[in-house]
Amino acid sequence: MSARTIARRAEPQWEAAAAAIAESETILLVSHIAPDGDAVGSLLGLAGPLRDMGKDISAAIDDGVTQDLRFIPHSDTVLPKVDQGKFDLMIALDSSDLERIGRAGAYGMANAGKVINLDHHPTNTGFGDIHLIVPEAVAAVEIVYDFISYLGGQLSPAAAWALLTGLITDTQGFRISATNRRTLEIAQQLMSAGAPLSQIMAQTLNRRPFAEVELWKRALPSVQLKNGLIYATITQRDLRQVGLEKSGDGGLVSYLVNVDQAKISVVFKELPEGKVEIGFRAKPGFDVASLAFRLGGGGHTLASGCTMEGSLQQAQDVVLPLARQAIAEGSNSLA
Repeated sequence: MSARTIARRAEPQWEAAAAAIAESETILLVSHIAPDGDAVGSLLGLAGPLRDMGKDISAAIDDGVTQDLRFIPHSDTVLPKVDQGKFDLMIALDSSDLERIGRAGAYGMANAGKVINLDHHPTNTGFGDIHLIVPEAVAAVEIVYDFISYLGGQLSPAAAWALLTGLITDTQGFRISATNRRTLEIAQQLMSAGAPLSQIMAQTLNRRPFAEVELWKRALPSVQLKNGLIYATITQRDLRQVGLEKSGDGGLVSYLVNVDQAKISVVFKELPEGKVEIGFRAKPGFDVASLAFRLGGGGHTLASGCTMEGSLQQAQDVVLPLARQAIAEGSNSLA
């Protein structure tokens, strides 16, 4: 378990961040490993406007953009690694801690003059020199949108497409409880800038490769539900059989939390190097961000995750009692 602390929140440092952009020519943008729509959307949504300002931009995510998100314009410009060069500035996007930015982020931390930490996770550890940490934002792309406006930048249709992808995926199609009027106002502005709402919806929320169906078929027999806690396991054998060794759980953890009797869902995914990746989801009134943070991870109140050393059984022995405690604490707060 990692010993970490949540950074004390301060006002976003817009002026300092803008000054850092103005003073920099070479800028490295990174986002988190196993990227989702918000990670790639915020990365590409910021890269385009900064390039339009004349900045020399390198964008990187460990192992590159996953196949399901390559429909985003200019996703082919995202590097799968960065291991050479110096940068005036690095911007870490949608990443709550140093572990999440992976090898690309580690290289940037060692080879950039300054680091901007742009994120919306309440569990952000406060790494970097300049903070644009806004836990109230529903997605990192919302902060990017505000930052581009602060810089006086312009949104191309490609950048708007990337930002709306992040907004749609992190709000599950504007369905999560954090969705508010401003979320929809930003979406409207991005549509006006050229982002195709229906096409993005079809590419993200309304599609699934058959390999994920095969994965669920293997994982669903492991599902257990008791006293509001529902959980499942995915083994390396399951992943190898369906050819999804480098993918997530196919959205299984989000599917399970929708069960009527469930309050918190957990999916344990076995990794090849003696580790277990764990995804958490919760219904409103329950907090899995604090749970994940205790285990060295982080995320949102209703959606978070972590990675632990050990076997599936060892991970379950540690995590399940803590998940039951989170349910009890949520139940007490609702009483």
